[in-house]
Amino acid sequence: MKRREILKHIGTTVGAVALGGQGIAASTAAQITKRKRVLRIAHITDVHIRPEENAPSRFQKCLEEIKQHNVDFFLNGGDSILAADYNNITRERVNELWQIWHETTQCINQFEVHSCLGNHDMWWAAPDKKDVMYGKDYVVKQLGIPGRYYSFNKKNWHFIILDSNNGNAGSLDEEQRNWLEKELEALPANTQVICLSHYPILAVCTHVVGGNHTDSSYITNLFYKHRDKKINCLSGHIHLLDNADYNGVKYFCNGSMSGYWWGEGDKESAGKYYYKETPPGYAILDLFDDGSIKNQYFPHSY
Repeated sequence: MKRREILKHIGTTVGAVALGGQGIAASTAAQITKRKRVLRIAHITDVHIRPEENAPSRFQKCLEEIKQHNVDFFLNGGDSILAADYNNITRERVNELWQIWHETTQCINQFEVHSCLGNHDMWWAAPDKKDVMYGKDYVVKQLGIPGRYYSFNKKNWHFIILDSNNGNAGSLDEEQRNWLEKELEALPANTQVICLSHYPILAVCTHVVGGNHTDSSYITNLFYKHRDKKINCLSGHIHLLDNADYNGVKYFCNGSMSGYWWGEGDKESAGKYYYKETPPGYAILDLFDDGSIKNQYFPHSY
């Protein structure tokens, strides 16, 4: 080809690519415009409620603010109370923390609250394993949930609530694995799924000690087998805002309601009440009829 013909050919090709890109962008914009929001959900996690630091009043102010977003219900990501899992925690302290939890959440008793277990929620220091307050069953009762793991449906979205607190923590036990495999297998293709766990199944912040699920490879491989579904994951635990997208699955780890456990922070805090670079806050999730999701994090100033 002569030089002039080559340049003409290149120009035509570039123009076609550019027009194609505009066409794709226009198509995507049209799809977003057409989609319809079917659910708005508040995701709160790592509340770590306690009587100190004026935490009850501050938490209630957060809940009142969340209600202004006109949410349909709440997803609570665990660590609802400050800490029941240490060896020196007494029965009286555990009862005190759960009592404050119930009192402060009265202001949202008109909403459904679907919770998962956090690693700090269980009292392991009970004098006997037969004690009614020992372990997970007591937390399940306090949170008013069907079990340590469960599922439910809302507006053509399927919600899977996991118990991350097994083995060395941050993993699923064999019973739960079998349940999850059957749960996903039973879902039709294109089912829209939200999977809530306390520990992140997959997070960018791998430098955080005890951060990710230790069995994340197993879970991500399982999700890949079910890539005909539209799966999204929510978590907390690390008190950091962290988003990942892997094999078509979106992983949203939202910051904690308590920030630096309701304290002012330390030398690594980027601001007052921050844990490292993340301010205290909550997330509002918009779920759409096409299986897409918008996760927006709102820092709070309380």
